[in-house]
Amino acid sequence: MARTDTLIVGAGQAALALSRELTLAGHDHVLLERGRIGERWRSERWDSLALLTPNWANLLPGQAPTADPDGYLTGRAWATELERYARSFGAPVRRRTTVTAVRRGRRGFAVETDDGAWSAGAVVVAAGECGAPVRPACAAAAPTHLHQLDAAAYRSPGRLPAGGVLVVGSGPSGHQIAHELALAGRDVTLALGRHARIPRTYRGHDVWSWLEALGDLRRTRAELGHDPLERPTPGFPLDGRDGGRTLDLAVLSDLGVRVTGRVVGFDGDRVRFGGELAATAAEADERLRALLARIDEHIAARPDAGAFPPPELPRPVRPDAVPRTLSLRGAGITTIVWATGFRPHHPWLRVRGAVGPNGRIRHRRGVTPVPGLFVLGARWQHRTTSHQIGGVGADARHLAPHVARAAAGAQPAGRRATAVRASSS
Repeated sequence: MARTDTLIVGAGQAALALSRELTLAGHDHVLLERGRIGERWRSERWDSLALLTPNWANLLPGQAPTADPDGYLTGRAWATELERYARSFGAPVRRRTTVTAVRRGRRGFAVETDDGAWSAGAVVVAAGECGAPVRPACAAAAPTHLHQLDAAAYRSPGRLPAGGVLVVGSGPSGHQIAHELALAGRDVTLALGRHARIPRTYRGHDVWSWLEALGDLRRTRAELGHDPLERPTPGFPLDGRDGGRTLDLAVLSDLGVRVTGRVVGFDGDRVRFGGELAATAAEADERLRALLARIDEHIAARPDAGAFPPPELPRPVRPDAVPRTLSLRGAGITTIVWATGFRPHHPWLRVRGAVGPNGRIRHRRGVTPVPGLFVLGARWQHRTTSHQIGGVGADARHLAPHVARAAAGAQPAGRRATAVRASSS
């Protein structure tokens, strides 16, 4: 059995950010990755995917800025950047090593993999929250003749069967996949519920820079006054493809996408939609106007306010002729893409008290109730951006000393003194 002070499960941006902090502290650790570094960016994203945020917002601790800070890397280019980042500090990654079980041991944890067993004083789950796709309950009643796949399995229009496509999903994935399919000449229906609307740029700057200036990206969970995991807000349908562009229902409708309410059920060959689209579109418009007003107020208070272009209000979205039912065969629909999100999935985490009834690991700022067990990269771990590339670094810096102390406490006496010196260096 191999031994290390700390095992990190995963080798994406969160895991690597923590690895750098532990490396700088001289703390012995190993990252176990089921595939390659940044595997999800390689094998669970569609071919044309670009990051939603500009390059300047995606820097990890100690990472050198890219040559184009205002550009948007593709998913595959980002995986290459992660490889380069890991090499920059010699991240101890064990590739193609799948964790099959994590259990409490006599001192710390016993970890089983498909390439041998490990013991560790501390374990950090940094595998992300996109463990398993989520489909609504009504999906089970969809006609079996349809080709169905989740967004994680979608690659490109040319790899789908001929015919129309029903895309189900309110977030950026649903918007982007519907947009790409429509540009490829496919007949597309987009079914969505509560959603958001935001321009890619406003008054001459990327909207992400305005969110940063307003402090929205630094808001903590405690500041909200409610649990954002119980009352989530819709994700912004941002798009970094082709240098960045605005993507909303107005753009999709102009491309000929049939926009409907959320899928509520199937009756044989017919799909039924909810009747809330007009209300949810109006709500998205209202939230957008409120955000733009905040940006305008921020600009007005700046000494260089006159240097910015004038305010511009996007045209309202007014859905009309929205179908409540649709014959799938009659509409020529042969495929459903379920872009309805993901849930955490850690079947290998066999530690009592670690996982709550919602499938999420219990924690406070990444520290779980189980001594020596931590999580990193969780949605709303501490801030708005905790699960995003640009937010994992701050959480990694906070968590690193906790991890080092826990691992030191689980060591035999001889090793403990060495680990304590490393964690306090």
